[in-house]
Amino acid sequence: MPGNQAYLERPQIHRLLEGAVQSPLVTVVAGAGYGKSHAVYSFVHACKAITSWIQLSEFDNNGNRFWENFTQAVGAISRESGEKLIQIGLPRTERQFDRYFAVPRSDVISGVKYLFVYDDFHLLRDPAVLHFLERTITVPFKNITSIIISRTGPSINLMGLLSKGLLAQITQDELRFSPREMTDYYSLQGIRLKGEDLEALYQETEGWAFAIRLAGFSLKNGAAGDYGRSLMRFNVFKLIESEVFSGISPGLQRLLIKLSLIDRLPLDLVRELAEDPVLPGEMEKAGAFITFDPYLNAYRIHHLFLAYLKGRQNCLSGEEKREVYNRAGRWCAENDFKMDALNYYEKAGDYSRITALVYTMPMLIPDSLAESLLEIFERAPERLFMEQVTAYMIYTRLFILLGRFEEADLRLREVIEKFETPPVTDFGRQVLYRCYLNMGFFRLLTCVFTREYDFDLWMEKVLRFHGAGETLPFYNMMVASYACRVGCRERGEIEKYIAAVSRGVACLEVFLGGCAGGMDDLARGELAFFRDSLDEAERFCYQALRRAQSRRQYEIENRALFYLLRIRLAQGAPEKVPEILKQLEAQLTERAYYNRYTFYDIITGWFYAHLGLTGKPAPWLKSDFEESDLNSLNHGLETLVKAKLQFAERRYPAAMATLETIRVTRFGAGVFLLGKIERAVLDAVCRSQTGDQAGAFLALGEAYELAEPNGLWMPFIELGRDMRALAGAALKEEGTTIPRPRLEKIQRSAASYGKKYFAAVEQFRGPEKEAEDGSALSPRELEVLAGLAQGFTREEIAADSDISVNTVKSVIRSVYNKLGALNRADAMRIAASRGLLKGL
Repeated sequence: MPGNQAYLERPQIHRLLEGAVQSPLVTVVAGAGYGKSHAVYSFVHACKAITSWIQLSEFDNNGNRFWENFTQAVGAISRESGEKLIQIGLPRTERQFDRYFAVPRSDVISGVKYLFVYDDFHLLRDPAVLHFLERTITVPFKNITSIIISRTGPSINLMGLLSKGLLAQITQDELRFSPREMTDYYSLQGIRLKGEDLEALYQETEGWAFAIRLAGFSLKNGAAGDYGRSLMRFNVFKLIESEVFSGISPGLQRLLIKLSLIDRLPLDLVRELAEDPVLPGEMEKAGAFITFDPYLNAYRIHHLFLAYLKGRQNCLSGEEKREVYNRAGRWCAENDFKMDALNYYEKAGDYSRITALVYTMPMLIPDSLAESLLEIFERAPERLFMEQVTAYMIYTRLFILLGRFEEADLRLREVIEKFETPPVTDFGRQVLYRCYLNMGFFRLLTCVFTREYDFDLWMEKVLRFHGAGETLPFYNMMVASYACRVGCRERGEIEKYIAAVSRGVACLEVFLGGCAGGMDDLARGELAFFRDSLDEAERFCYQALRRAQSRRQYEIENRALFYLLRIRLAQGAPEKVPEILKQLEAQLTERAYYNRYTFYDIITGWFYAHLGLTGKPAPWLKSDFEESDLNSLNHGLETLVKAKLQFAERRYPAAMATLETIRVTRFGAGVFLLGKIERAVLDAVCRSQTGDQAGAFLALGEAYELAEPNGLWMPFIELGRDMRALAGAALKEEGTTIPRPRLEKIQRSAASYGKKYFAAVEQFRGPEKEAEDGSALSPRELEVLAGLAQGFTREEIAADSDISVNTVKSVIRSVYNKLGALNRADAMRIAASRGLLKGL
C-alpha cells in the first residue's frame, strides 16, 4: 500500500473477510476498480497470519514461469519449503502431487494460520497451471486458507467445496462503498461536499471504488457540485489523463510508461530504471493507482492505469524499450526468475544474454523447459548462430534432451562439417569443440543402442581444439539407470565400454573441471557387483565415491552409495547400512544436485522394498500409473523399484505389468543389459508365485542367457529364498535350458544370501514391531516429534521445550527406535502415514 497516503479502513469488509477465512477457500470476484486487492491486502496486513501473495499475470500461462513465481512467493515465507518445491517442479501427475502435498504436511506449523492469495486469477488459461491450482486449492489443510482475487468466476471446479459449505464467496455487491464510506473517504482527502452533491455523486458512481477515487482527484482540483452527474460521461482513460497522469512530473510519467513494459516491478529494479532516486518516492502521487506490496517487495499498478500507460508506450524509442527489457532480464536472471529473464531478453533481441543464461543451466533440464528454450532458438534470427559460439551447442543439445536423436545427429554433423571446412577460423574452432563435446555426450547416450563406443574420440577432439584458459560450464554427470551403458550380452562388451569411459573421463576432467569424475570407477564397481565379486566392487565403489565427492558429481556419488548399500547386505553387514543411509540423506542439502529428492526416494525405496518394509517407501513410488518427473532420458530405475515394491506387497500381476513397461520403454532400464537381467529374474519369481511355472522357467532361462557370457549372477542371488525355491523347482524340471551345475550354484548362493538377508530384516524391522501404530510414544516424544516436523533444529527444540540439547538427542533416538526410522526424513514419513502429526 502507499506509504503516507490516507487509506480508508473498511471495518465491515474486514469483518466479512475475517469470517470468510475460516473456510479453506475464499473467492473475491468483482470487476476492475472495485478495490478487491486493496480490501484483501488491508485485511491480511492487519491479521496475524503468515501470508504468501502470488501476483499472477499473462506470463503465468507458461507452466515453468508460473512455478518460478509460485515457489518464489512460498520461499518468501519459508525458504526451505520453496527449495523443496523447486525440486518437485509443477505437479502434473499423481506421483508429483503426492510429493507436492508432502511439503505442507511436513512444513506447515501447527496452530499457525496461513493465507495464500492468488491475485488476478482471471488471467490464467493454461490447463496445467489451472489443474495444479484446482488440486492445491480444493485439498483443504486445517490451517491454510486460499484467497482467489478475480474479475470473473475462477475457471476451476469448486463444486466439491461449495457443496460442503467450505467455500466463502465475496462479490462486488459486498465491495461497493456505502454512502457513508464515500463521505468518510472524501473527508480523509480533505474534500467537503454538500448533501445533494454527495447523493448525486453516489448515484453516478454506484459505490464503484475506482470512480470514487477518480472523482476525488477532480474534486481536489476544483470541480463543482454537478461533477457527479457528469462524471460517467467521460471516458475512463480521459479521466486518468486529466486527473492522474497530468498531475505528475514528466520524469515520473516517462518512468511509469517504461514500467508498463514489464510484468514484475521489484523495488530494486524500479530504482534502477528510475535513474533519478527521487522518482520512486514521487510514485505515491499517483494515489491508489500505484501501491507498494511489502510481501513481494514490489510495486503494483492498478489494471486500468496500467492499460492507460500501455497505450502510451509508442512515445518510447526502440532503444529505450530494449534497455528496459535488458535491465528487467538481468534482474530476473540474478533473482532466479529464469523464464521471465529469457522472455525479456528475447523482447530486447539480446540473444547473447539468452545463450549466457542457458549456458549456466544443468546438463539435464525438464522436458517442458527444453521445449520452451527450443522455441526461443527457433524464433531467433540467423545472425545469432553466426555471432554466438555457444548457440549451436545449446541448440543441438536441446534436441538430445528431448530425445529427438535423429535430428540431433543430423544437425550436429551439419554444423561440424560446415566449420571443419578450411580455413578454420577462431570462431569456427570455438563452435567445433563445443559441438564435439555435444557429439561425445550424444554418442555416450546412444551407445547402448548402437554398440559404438567412440564417444571418447569426440572428447579427445575437444582437447585438441579447446584453447588454454577457455572455460566450459561445469556439469553434474548423468548416470541414468546404470553406469554400464551396454545393451548387448556379448562377452567383453562391458569391458570395451568401460575402457572408452575411462579415456573419456580423463578428457572431461580436464576441460569440464572434474565432470564425470569417478564414472569409470563406478562402472567397474557396478560390473564387479553384478559378478558377485564383492571385495572388488566395494573397492571400486569407494574410489568412485571419493572422486565424485571431491568433484561434486552428485549422481555418481548417489549411485556409488546405492551399490555400497547392496554390497553391505550381500556381505551380511547390516550394521554398516545406517551410515550409508545417512550419507544419502546428506545429499538432500546439496542444492546443486537437481534431482536429489527423486533419487533419494528411489534408492531408499529399493532398500525398503528389498527388506519387505512396504510402508516406508515414498508414497509416489506406490502409484501404479505414474512415471517419474525426471527428464525422459533419466527414466528407468524408478520403474524397476516400483516393480520390486509391488513384488514385496505380493501384487504379482501388477509387478509383471510394470516389468513389461521396462521391456518396451525406449529409455527405460530394459535397454541396458543389467536392466534386462534384473527385469527377467524378477519376472521369473513373480510368475512362480502366481503358479505359472512354465512362464517362470522361460523368464529364468532368458535371464540365464543374458547373464552367462559375462557372469552377471548377482540379480539371481539377491532374490534370496524366492530364487532358491525357483532354482530348486527348475532342477526337478526335465529339459531345462540352464545347466544343472549353474542352477545348483544359483540355489546355494541365493540360500546363503537369504540367511544374511533375514539378519538385516530383523535389524531394520525389529523396532517397527515395538510400536506398530506409534501409541508407545510418550508426551515428551510427541512434543519433540512435532518440533522435528516443523523443521526445528535440536537446539531450537531444546529451547522451546526447556530441556537440554543432550536430552533432545536422547528423545530423538527413542522416537527413531519406536517408529523403526533410520533418520529424520524416514521418521516424518512413518509418522505422517500413521497420522501421528495430526494436531501436533
